[in-house]
Amino acid sequence: MNRMSALVIDDELFAREELMELLEETHQIDVIDQAGNAIDGLKKINHLKPDVVFLDIQMPQVTGIELLGMLDPDTMPKVVFVTAYDQYAVQAFEDNAFDYLLKPVDPARLKKTIQRLFKYEKVSHEQYDNIAPSTLNQIPCVGHNRIVIIPTQDVECAYSDISGVHIRTVEQVATSQLTLKVLEQKTGLVRCHRQYLINIKMIKEIKLLDHGLAEITTQGDFTVPVSRRYLKTLKEQLGF
Repeated sequence: MNRMSALVIDDELFAREELMELLEETHQIDVIDQAGNAIDGLKKINHLKPDVVFLDIQMPQVTGIELLGMLDPDTMPKVVFVTAYDQYAVQAFEDNAFDYLLKPVDPARLKKTIQRLFKYEKVSHEQYDNIAPSTLNQIPCVGHNRIVIIPTQDVECAYSDISGVHIRTVEQVATSQLTLKVLEQKTGLVRCHRQYLINIKMIKEIKLLDHGLAEITTQGDFTVPVSRRYLKTLKEQLGF
């Protein structure tokens, strides 16, 4: 019998454990991990790449709906929402062909959900686009033994290196689980280099270099490279 790997994300420990137990009893779902908040959940989704995520909607700091908007569409798992009864939320899911479970989870309803998961092999990204936020107003990051929620408007730039994706503000640098692709698509950050995104409003100076290259100095005096490929587009957006 085919089996699926699953991650359960819910800030309520009892609800999380109860659902994990029900899933294990089906003998079709292998729960490979759990998370008590969306930020930890995002990290585990990216690292473990589960087939399906059972995602609570009502969570503090970052909701399940907001987390959905932070996932990379190229590697997105199937998602089943878990929610306390809310007629508006339920109607939204039904209108968009979403699958959802109401708390407390009914084993018979869970069985139907699992049958559906195995029936439809591929995720429809358009389905998720209908309900996921089109823009991100905040970026969850991990700092020195702490979780940091950075307002998108405060970001100077985002960049990637061998250790991950980093979000820089005038005051700090923190690591994010979001990809540069998602940040480019869902924030006002603009691509200026294969490894860099820039907030145009945070540019202090652009220095034009030889060979069609350039260098940006941000308000916080951080240097950001601009490659030939993106210089023309950047100039146009700045009105040059």
